[in-house]
Amino acid sequence: MPPKEPPRRRVPGPARPARPRPASAGARTSRPAPRPAAKRTAPRPPARRPRTIRLGSPRPRLRLVSLGLTLVMTAFVVRLLQVQAVDASAYAAKADKYRFQEYTLSAERGEITDRNGIALAASVDAYDITADPQLFTPEVSKVADAPEQAAALLAPLLGKEPAEIAKKLRTPKSRYTLLARKQTPQVWNQIKDLRRVYGQKAQPSAGGTGVNLLGGILSEPSTKRVYPNGELAAGILGYVNAEGKGAGGVESMLDPELAGKDGKIRFTQSGGRQVPTAGSQGTPAVPGSDIELTIDRDIQWAAQQAITEQVAKSKADRGYVIVQNTRTGEVLAMANAPGFDPNDLSAANSASMGNAALQDAYEPGSTSKVMSMAAVLEEGKAAPDTHVTVPNRLHRGDRLFKDDIDHPTWYLTLNGVLAKSSNIGTILATGQLGATQAESNKVLHSYLRKFGMGSPTGLDYPGETGGILAKPQDWSTSQQYTIPFGQGLSVSAMQAASVYSTIANGGVRIEPTLVRGTKGPDGRFSPAAKPAESRVVSEDTAKTLARMLESVVDDREGTGNKAAIPGYRVAGKTGTANRVDPELGRYKGYTASFAGFAPADDPQITVYCAIQNPTKGSYFGGQICGPIYKKVMEFALKTLHVAPTGSEPARLPVMFDPTP
Repeated sequence: MPPKEPPRRRVPGPARPARPRPASAGARTSRPAPRPAAKRTAPRPPARRPRTIRLGSPRPRLRLVSLGLTLVMTAFVVRLLQVQAVDASAYAAKADKYRFQEYTLSAERGEITDRNGIALAASVDAYDITADPQLFTPEVSKVADAPEQAAALLAPLLGKEPAEIAKKLRTPKSRYTLLARKQTPQVWNQIKDLRRVYGQKAQPSAGGTGVNLLGGILSEPSTKRVYPNGELAAGILGYVNAEGKGAGGVESMLDPELAGKDGKIRFTQSGGRQVPTAGSQGTPAVPGSDIELTIDRDIQWAAQQAITEQVAKSKADRGYVIVQNTRTGEVLAMANAPGFDPNDLSAANSASMGNAALQDAYEPGSTSKVMSMAAVLEEGKAAPDTHVTVPNRLHRGDRLFKDDIDHPTWYLTLNGVLAKSSNIGTILATGQLGATQAESNKVLHSYLRKFGMGSPTGLDYPGETGGILAKPQDWSTSQQYTIPFGQGLSVSAMQAASVYSTIANGGVRIEPTLVRGTKGPDGRFSPAAKPAESRVVSEDTAKTLARMLESVVDDREGTGNKAAIPGYRVAGKTGTANRVDPELGRYKGYTASFAGFAPADDPQITVYCAIQNPTKGSYFGGQICGPIYKKVMEFALKTLHVAPTGSEPARLPVMFDPTP
């Protein structure tokens, strides 16, 4: 029997850490409760200590937040400095742009009057029609096609196309647009009536949207140029363009004086309208000066009526009449036909809108012979009674010259050469001016220049021609013989009239003038500068020429007896010249003219008339221009109260007896 194993001894295990005992609601004891006997198990590995969680330091985060806030505040400060310091003026200007509105105050244009203060051109109240395009946007007007609807209403009143107006009303990002300039008060009143009607329709009580379709249409006070006498003196006055600036004639020549100086007004606005309580500031406009012309309205009317009737009767291209005071050089009338109405430029013919009396250059014909005779008399080469035998034909250079009519040999005095307007006699007389033809040409040229040929008259009128006068060494073979009787050189009507005024004034040429003076905004009148004077021929020569010119009108042999005026001694000269057609560039048709002054023994008034290319009836100057001279001269003498002198004419001999 096997022996029994001895009983095993209990070996105590490793000590366990005491577990914390949870607090209990029961009675507290000083001893721990007995543990139940543990089962024998394999030994456990040592337990891990629980990980302790510690809070991080807040300082890095605070630094980061502080840095971010600092950067943000720095950006705000920099921007604030930029707005309030660096770009302050720019932003202030932008603010002013929307807060303030600035308009130009148009200066009132000065009047143009005749010598007696009668208005020939004036300015009347008008309105520039404007609009605020923002008020026509769909957002504000509540109407998608507000510009088109408004344009359809305004177009008939403003005389413009609806599409043009609608385009302006759709101007993006704009508070101002100009629809039409210089509209009459009647037009603006019609627009206001329409605004009132559509304003009533816009009332909610009437079923409207609350928006006035024409509420954005505004106006600015302005002035409009008007010409009370229509076509009268239009060639002298000229006209103003759509911008209100002088574009022709005196309106252009004296535009700086007439225009004045525009002003400005600046006011606080809201919705395109002035805020009444905010006040305004600016500079007032300075009105232009009034211009007083030398023109006499009544004489201008008589001249214009006479030339217009004759141009129509002769079916001519055009004509001009000039009336001048021989003692002062003042132009009393300067009429053109056909003319134009500066109140309605759309109906005007562009070819008639200038001043042909100053701008046309043409060959004067026989009225130019008086200068040739002046040279012969002044040089002492002949006297009024000097005998000149005039054949029917004269061969000179490469041409055979003739007078305007065939005739047997004429036995004329120098006075008779002028009275009968003989081309051949004039060639023979001027041939005595020098030992050779070349020397004669130089002498004649010097006198033509003294009379003002080849240079503007001194009026400083825009577009004025100086005519054409070649140097004597450049005269062709034919020119050296045609220039003495008025072919081969060109003049203006004003130049031709000035020649006769020079003779009437005792041989002293006074530059013609159109302006007597100006009256400034302060009401003070400033006379124009005294015109330049120059002696051309002696007083004796001038008086002799005046007596010779009387023979043209008074003598039965003269060519200008249709210009005779009962009770007055009249000096004058006819002219009939071949005319250069500007389109063809060759001679076609004629220029008919007449020039003279009265009273012949006490000259005070010069009248010159010319008609271009008469195609019906006579084309001779004495026949169609002589009567015009008579009509205008008679009217001028009566208007200016010039009494007849009562003396008898000299009646110099025209012909001589060739028999011994």
